[in-house]
Amino acid sequence: MSSKRSITIAGHRTSVSVEDPFWEALNEIAETRATSVASLVASIDETRGEQSLSAAIRAFVLNEARARPA
Repeated sequence: MSSKRSITIAGHRTSVSVEDPFWEALNEIAETRATSVASLVASIDETRGEQSLSAAIRAFVLNEARARPA
């Protein structure tokens, strides 16, 4: 199931909708990096290029999962 969350990026509120497991993974990644989810999403936003923020978040989480040692 998808959940919509409001996040402030560069001083602007935006809503992002991704599936719950992606939000859970973002929370875990943010905790590991000792940062907030909003800060992590802002970082993803800066590097996303032309893709949607939702797609960029999914790609980021997938790349992080692939980079973890098995």
